[in-house]
Amino acid sequence: MAESSLKGKLLIAAPLLIDPNFHRTVVLVIEHSEEGALGVVLNRPTELSVSEAVPELAGFDDGCVFAGGPVQPEAVIALAEYAVPPQDGAVCGPIAPIGVDSDMDTLAEEVTRVRVYAGYSGWGEGQLEGELEEDAWFVEPALPGDVFCTDADTLWSHVLERKGGEYRLVARMPEDPGLN
Repeated sequence: MAESSLKGKLLIAAPLLIDPNFHRTVVLVIEHSEEGALGVVLNRPTELSVSEAVPELAGFDDGCVFAGGPVQPEAVIALAEYAVPPQDGAVCGPIAPIGVDSDMDTLAEEVTRVRVYAGYSGWGEGQLEGELEEDAWFVEPALPGDVFCTDADTLWSHVLERKGGEYRLVARMPEDPGLN
């Protein structure tokens, strides 16, 4: 599946996707293989600060924790932008997950910024492929700036606009087309 891996791609929720966990979300796929896929929702900030949730990462990210998805909401995934992209594990460009055994002093010299997620989005074997066949997701290559977007409310429409063509119309759809 190496050629068809969606690692480093964005999954943009199609308007047809009615699951409230994913309504108008943008998910960065971190891992994708025949066994399944794992990603984090990039546009769901929470009220919880990084300093409260993961004090050891507060020096890297003084913002809020983002809700990465409905799976294991107590689990923490941190994505970092490395000054020198890691040889293995990079998701898109210089972006890679921080390992659980990372030395914080060494990390301070290696990363330029960090974003922290509580929970993740996960799919079992063939599940994501099935959702893609049902047109539940649009796929777009991720850009490093997507991970660190400062306006989470507009990321969904921004990525669809970037995708261009008919997706620009989707980007401009009202949240509830029935109220149009």
